[in-house]
Amino acid sequence: MTISDLIHETYSALVANKVRSGLTVLGIVIGIGSVIAMIAIGQGSQQTIQDNIESLGSNLILVMPGAQRGIGMQISQGRGSSQTLTIEDALAVSQEASLANGVAPELSGRYQVTAKGTNTNTSVIGTTSAYPLIRNVQIFDGSFITDQQITSKSKVAVLGPTVRDDLFSADSDPIGQSIRIKNIEFKVIGVTKAKGGSGFSNQDDTIFIPITTNQQFLAGSDRVSTISVQAKEQKSMAQLQEQITEILLVRHNISDPSLADFSTLNQTDIVSAASSVTKTFTILLGSVAAISLIVGGIGIMNMMLTTVTERTREIGLRKAIGAKKKDVNLQFLTEAVALTFLGGIIGIIMGWLISFGVHYFADIATKVSVTSILLAFGVSGSIGVLFGYYPAKRASGLNPIEALRYE
Repeated sequence: MTISDLIHETYSALVANKVRSGLTVLGIVIGIGSVIAMIAIGQGSQQTIQDNIESLGSNLILVMPGAQRGIGMQISQGRGSSQTLTIEDALAVSQEASLANGVAPELSGRYQVTAKGTNTNTSVIGTTSAYPLIRNVQIFDGSFITDQQITSKSKVAVLGPTVRDDLFSADSDPIGQSIRIKNIEFKVIGVTKAKGGSGFSNQDDTIFIPITTNQQFLAGSDRVSTISVQAKEQKSMAQLQEQITEILLVRHNISDPSLADFSTLNQTDIVSAASSVTKTFTILLGSVAAISLIVGGIGIMNMMLTTVTERTREIGLRKAIGAKKKDVNLQFLTEAVALTFLGGIIGIIMGWLISFGVHYFADIATKVSVTSILLAFGVSGSIGVLFGYYPAKRASGLNPIEALRYE
């Protein structure tokens, strides 16, 4: 049997039962489309989380206070409830950590902010002039906090774009205007560029003020909630983390690292942890969707077994006039693979459309990768061979005499 004959016979057999072939293909279409869409959603979420974490800053190490819980106990995960870090700690890290490119202490909290009849509840971060470099913050208009304003405890504020839109109209110029935080008046000196949400908070929904001003007028404390440290190189982050730990242990008079009243988080570790979670999530989604592929494969086997039964006399006639066992086997196997490949192509298109629809209408990030498309083709072909093998083998094994007598 030539290739052209094989293609012609396959086409004729599938077209002869259009409805049955269509319903069989539909099972593969749903399976492939679901797998591609679910993987696209998972990979899109993974990329979004990674981008948002990296947007917090490059080569970043976060130092946070942690409540001491006793000998042999770990630092409390309720970070921020204890107050063990100071500006002096940040200064010591800046001066003694040779691998640090910059250090910015922070003191954050949520406050009600008002301006000319409008109000919003937002995050207020007291920090230093080094913050934009370390945390990848860019100024859209005006300027950021200066060292002189920190020294003089000036009541000045830099608004995130979301806060600007909440307190002032989007097309107005807030520079030079006043806002009130805890009934204390601040002058707006700048607006940051939009960065978007980080997964933990919306970085655009933030107000920046001098850390000394925050400590004296808002928080009433000389402590800081976080110290952000930027490493000079990514490869030196782990070593810098050790330097920071050693410096702060000495400053806090702690000899046992297990009793440290602070903790450090490496940005690389955060990205790895988040990626691991989203990868598991993607695999779970893909596995659930893959169940429909198995159902579709069973549908193909059922159709092919029915076809073998209906075409028993045809098979017997072919074998009687010289068709070999491998020719019959190849024909039925080709029909099964053709069904799955057709379903795979339509399923890939459907999966892409679903991914696009989810992104467009639900504003959820999706990412259709070449790998998932190649995987879909491979899986569809494998299903055709796997579930078409038994019916094909059964057809090729029919006795021609018995097949011709079949009614």
